[in-house]
Amino acid sequence: MANRDDFITIIRALRDASLTISNDQRKGLIRQAVQNHGISVEEATEILASLGLVVGEEISYFDVLGFSIDAFRSIDEAEIQNLVEAAHKRLYSASLKAGGRPRADGRTEEQWRTLLNQARDALIHPESRNAPLIAADFVEDEAEKPPVPLHLLEDMELIPAGEFKMGGSDDEAFQDELPVHDVYLDAFYIDKYPVTNAQFKEFVDANPQWEKPRGFTFFHSFKFYDGYYLLHWDKDNYPEERNDHPVVHISWYAAMAYARWIGKRLPTEAEWEKAARGGLQDQKYPWGDMIDGGKANYEKRRQQTTPVGRYPANGYGLYDMVGNVWEWCLDEWDKSFYAFSSKDNPICGGNIERIVQNYTNSKSHHVIRGGSWYNSVENVRTAKRSGVLPTYANSNIGFRCVIPVAS
Repeated sequence: MANRDDFITIIRALRDASLTISNDQRKGLIRQAVQNHGISVEEATEILASLGLVVGEEISYFDVLGFSIDAFRSIDEAEIQNLVEAAHKRLYSASLKAGGRPRADGRTEEQWRTLLNQARDALIHPESRNAPLIAADFVEDEAEKPPVPLHLLEDMELIPAGEFKMGGSDDEAFQDELPVHDVYLDAFYIDKYPVTNAQFKEFVDANPQWEKPRGFTFFHSFKFYDGYYLLHWDKDNYPEERNDHPVVHISWYAAMAYARWIGKRLPTEAEWEKAARGGLQDQKYPWGDMIDGGKANYEKRRQQTTPVGRYPANGYGLYDMVGNVWEWCLDEWDKSFYAFSSKDNPICGGNIERIVQNYTNSKSHHVIRGGSWYNSVENVRTAKRSGVLPTYANSNIGFRCVIPVAS
């Protein structure tokens, strides 16, 4: 154990000096671990990764700040500088609010802020954006991918790639939240807020097939929604005072249609849970282990939904991840899914592309997460999961969307 601790001390000292090393340096450190400290190659590699000391070529400053290289090529220098500064300010502020906890990628928040500063300093200057430090391999790969339009990333936050522990580890965990298991997810962007009434009206106005049918009552049932679809709307208009409330009475089909129309998709259940945890591990709620009525809208405290963003954001800068409204996920519902789910980018019900392309043919129950204004404390735990029919359009179910970084 002493030899292992000695090696960890050396790596921490190196990490404090620089977050990145060359590949030759990495090989030298692993050789040193084996020869001088009696540590296996696998264990040494794990220590390097867990402490956030990585090979420099694997870090892309575009990726760190959440930008597409191709998108940068289509705008002028002044706009690039504004975008870089805005992204840096947003991510840096979220990191400061997170305090000193370790991040899911193995870095401390202080190390993450150092990397954010390096990314800003590199991308703010044209000559730096072409430097090898930005990662030549990444540039080649990115050139083959269609860029994400920058306007779509407004009011979205970047969730970094990496592992997290998924499932319920507390004494209130239900059987379908077990076992707790390691999940690796690719990076993705997620909406900061649930989709609002005002946003959904833009979709309905552009897609009249998703209007609330005239003379529609809860006794009716259609292929893509039940009789509660947009129940709170008067024809094609939401209540004026709920402009910035999350839209509710939305079926899974309607949420899927909106997401495709705007150029996004629903989150997988794993993406939703990682985002909801905000970088915390083994905690009941997005803010910690104790319930707090000042952090979310739940248990009929407000007797209805509240405007999005009224309660504090979590560690990733996301609002209303629990409480206010349940949120639709892409996955089909399976109580026992955790027992056999894949470690890498898990999804229940097929692959993402097939589900998105053929969503109107789905008849299975689909996952909802997060609890709502109506639900008790146990339902606003980050691990809580449930599933309902895709036609179900209840007064406490809404949704938010994601964009994968690799889209």
